[in-house]
Amino acid sequence: MSQIGLVVNPTAGHGRGRAAGRRAHDGLAAAGHTVTDLSAPTLAQATDAARAAALAGLDALVVVGGDGMTHLGVNVVAGTDLPLGIVASGSGNDIARWFGLPVHDVPAALATVGRGLADGPRQVDAAQVRASGKEAFEWYVGVLSCGIDAAVNARANRMRFPPGMGKYLRALAAELVGYRPYGYRLVHDGTTEEFAGPLVAVANTGAFGGGIKITPQAQADDGRLDVLWAGRLGTGRVLALLPRLFTATHLSHRQVHTVTARRVLIAPSPDAGPTPPVAYADGERIGPLPLEVRLVPGALRLLG
Repeated sequence: MSQIGLVVNPTAGHGRGRAAGRRAHDGLAAAGHTVTDLSAPTLAQATDAARAAALAGLDALVVVGGDGMTHLGVNVVAGTDLPLGIVASGSGNDIARWFGLPVHDVPAALATVGRGLADGPRQVDAAQVRASGKEAFEWYVGVLSCGIDAAVNARANRMRFPPGMGKYLRALAAELVGYRPYGYRLVHDGTTEEFAGPLVAVANTGAFGGGIKITPQAQADDGRLDVLWAGRLGTGRVLALLPRLFTATHLSHRQVHTVTARRVLIAPSPDAGPTPPVAYADGERIGPLPLEVRLVPGALRLLG
């Protein structure tokens, strides 16, 4: 049978990740696979362990957790022949849901992994993001954002109270105090847009942030990124737009624009407005603008 590396986030899903990890380990072993636990105290250490094991010889890497663990797995296997399995047990699980994978159902997730090992993985696109002009890059498979949603994410990550969604609502309220539309310079396949607005998203899949359907038309195997931005909106209009992101009705708003592209540059535009927030992708911090994004078709081999 297969040699499988397993990485578990024990805190995923408000603490459910540890139990899901045990069930995943036991289930894979019971199916006859040799399982190596590559979990570590930090994501960086787990990434290093997974990369070392991949070089030593694995047949698959399986991650247990939410979008952050999927991001870790993508950064180990993207651009290689090593397939990735996902046992989704986080809070949002936007990436797993988008690919139609089981969520909070370990036996079903393991069955999906098993079918992928037997029948072969499917190839999906992934994106490389790097600081402008630099060689080093990071992979992501979901959505990169650098607007008010990213600012809320960053602020909520620093909060300890209240738990759950209440933390994000409190962070949103804080970010809206003194909010002014950010200044962006956006270049997509050589076309330049310069504007002030609340957000820019560069998406490979269609949802992020626990169910925000930011680019519902996106396809992760079409060789294109879906780029969305909103023009100048004040605080009141941002508040009115946010609920529409969950129903995908924001796409009809006259200040919302979308294009597809293979390469994207996002940079601050000081003449248009304040510096945009630090970018996040797959829910993980990427860094400040300017950033370059390049889609790599078929870069990820996904079990399921």
